[in-house]
Amino acid sequence: MLSKTSKSPRVPAIAAVAAPFERDLNACLARVERHVRAARARGAELVVFPECTLGGYVLDPRPGEMRVPEPPPALRLDGPEIARLAELAGPTVLCLGLTEEAPGGPYSTGVCLTGDGVLGIQRKVHVPPAEAFCYRPGGGFAAFDTPFGRIGMLLCYDKLFPEAARALALDGAETIVAPAAWPVCRKGAARFVARDVQTRQFNLVDRTRAAENQVVWVAANQTGFFGGVRFLGQAKVVDPRGRVLARTRAREGMAMASIDPTATVDDARGRLCHLEARRPEAYGAGAEALSGLPSAPTRYSYN
Repeated sequence: MLSKTSKSPRVPAIAAVAAPFERDLNACLARVERHVRAARARGAELVVFPECTLGGYVLDPRPGEMRVPEPPPALRLDGPEIARLAELAGPTVLCLGLTEEAPGGPYSTGVCLTGDGVLGIQRKVHVPPAEAFCYRPGGGFAAFDTPFGRIGMLLCYDKLFPEAARALALDGAETIVAPAAWPVCRKGAARFVARDVQTRQFNLVDRTRAAENQVVWVAANQTGFFGGVRFLGQAKVVDPRGRVLARTRAREGMAMASIDPTATVDDARGRLCHLEARRPEAYGAGAEALSGLPSAPTRYSYN
């Protein structure tokens, strides 16, 4: 008699998108829908898109053009674009960036949603000089619960500040998604995107933040040219040990990896938990004020 073999539990998948997005909102939504359908057909339960997915990035003049930069269109979170995103998301968790119209704004904002509506938002806190004329900074960092687990978001430049990712990890984030509109070097770009200094930094930070916080890290980025800016792509999924599980290059594409964030994070932190080994009293009041969270809950033993 043949014995029955038990099926392995299904491992959820993550998709990180690198793609170009411009001003036409209908075209942006159509591109999101295409990628969501393709990712869901391959088992993705979380799909992450770039910063400024709806409406594109700041439109800088091309070399020789005499005009001021043009800000992206600002959208309300209760507007028809978000309703359309929720409709096409269905059971899939979507994270993407847009320019948010809100009191005190506008903001470069990350939105996470499903067919049930918005699950969480994150406004970019660190606004670089090239965006200061059109964006106001957000006020802090907080993780939130989703059907895919507890997620934190960082918008583009925010990921260069280690306190930002650490604050989300201390707030229980098992997965940190990082939508970006990250260009190649604005002064002296390399001939090949892969050799550009900004590409090296972008990829280095993704792996470092994942490893130092022992989280699943999902980076998405714009691609192609938009006005006088060229984006470098490099979407990826990184595990808590800093290993790149899937990635794109400079062109439009989708990086997909099957990973259970809770099990993977528990395994990494169960061996040696960086969050529990912290010594906040040695860092000074300034470091603790930036994180806003004094310590992480004790969950892991050292093996």
